[in-house]
Amino acid sequence: MIEWFIFELLSLSTDTAIEPMSDDPSVLSTPADPDPAGENLDPVAISQAQFHRAAHYISGLKAGLIDFFNVPKRAVIFRFPVEMDDASVQTFEGYRVLHSRVLGPGKGGIRYHPGVTMEETAALAALMTWKCALIDVPFGGAKGGVVCDTKRLSAGELRRITRRFATELAPVIGPFTDIPAPDLYTNGQTMAWIYDTYDILHAGRNNRPVVTGKPVDLGGSLGRYEATGLGVAFATERFLSSELIPGLSGFNGARVVVQGFGQVGAVAAQAFHAAGATIVAVSDSKGGIFCEQGIDLAQAKALKKEQGTVVGLPDSMTVTNEELLEIDCDILIPAAAGDAIRADNAGRIKAKLVVEAANRPITPMADDILAAGGIHVLPDILANAGGVTVSYFEWVQNHANEQWDLDVVNGKLKRKMQTAVDTVLARYRKLSDTGSGESATGTTGAPGLPVDLRTAALVVAIERVSSAALERGIWP
Repeated sequence: MIEWFIFELLSLSTDTAIEPMSDDPSVLSTPADPDPAGENLDPVAISQAQFHRAAHYISGLKAGLIDFFNVPKRAVIFRFPVEMDDASVQTFEGYRVLHSRVLGPGKGGIRYHPGVTMEETAALAALMTWKCALIDVPFGGAKGGVVCDTKRLSAGELRRITRRFATELAPVIGPFTDIPAPDLYTNGQTMAWIYDTYDILHAGRNNRPVVTGKPVDLGGSLGRYEATGLGVAFATERFLSSELIPGLSGFNGARVVVQGFGQVGAVAAQAFHAAGATIVAVSDSKGGIFCEQGIDLAQAKALKKEQGTVVGLPDSMTVTNEELLEIDCDILIPAAAGDAIRADNAGRIKAKLVVEAANRPITPMADDILAAGGIHVLPDILANAGGVTVSYFEWVQNHANEQWDLDVVNGKLKRKMQTAVDTVLARYRKLSDTGSGESATGTTGAPGLPVDLRTAALVVAIERVSSAALERGIWP
């Protein structure tokens, strides 16, 4: 069982100053080729397409709620000057989108990247709403970001950008309103700066819950770094125990491919391997490696730390990230780029199960192709929800001024992931048996729309949020 090997995962947590600790792990959603097969890869369009597909299977969903869920509650653009190391002044642009507060405060990461856009930020905020609802934590969805290239910035410049951004954010975030976390190219240090800035501006109260993913000595939770990758393993283990995939009922002997050997992918790979799986291929942004007998994960991690890539590991064959996706295996884990599996390559996927450790690695058209080929997909809002789950645990600990032991955190995480998987599987079986429901427009059934695990997960999440919205009532 996975919990026997949690101690081994701690050896992977040495790079917290470099790797993000995301609630919502992915790189930017647009691939190098933005439209390889005539697909609409706009993140908002994808988010809405997935929402509307699920809405077809929800009985009694009021049409007005669809409009309410399709737009964020609040979207703010900040532009602010920062003095650089050379004494010049540069203006930066940042965003914070709050999609929903129906179930509780907004929750979602802050990412630093030159390609951050308001559109993608809004789409990811909506994704967080459904993820929080599905995993059953009392948060709504939010997201934020700053348009900048961290690789070209000094530590001092990053600190000044963060503190100025936090000053702009201060009126719209708070422990009970909107709670940021680390994301792409941000980390515990970033959260420490945001917390400190907010605390200075709101002195005299317990402000630790204003952000999660903090360093442990500032109120961060034990197990937070490993949470997303470990949650991927817990969810997959529970799903496999359902024996929905013939001949694959557990990790023992399973051949696993991991695209993205970063924080999430590396932790997940270690957990899968510790539970009996063979990791036959891993990759990073510079390429991948394949070994039929299994990758030595400790050697791969050491090589990446030394040279910045896993490529060149002894006794392995170099492959591209595209080739890695098409390797014959039992479980494929896309833990890197969004839109990695699209209409142009989905037909060449040979895995029995795809587990979305990244956000939106599979496009809607690719979903249909995989489903037609009998390949199950454990969707992102379920598979990678471990990060936001332990962020919730951190928030609870901060309010109570407590520090939970690691085994308590991981035990609670495992139960949350297992319960969510069981709930999705139950809804998937029900939808598969009936094949229909009353849509928001009163039409029975959803002809031509496949019932898959993503649809089932979104049905559960949307029902929970819509039910809470109606129970709260429309005010005034």
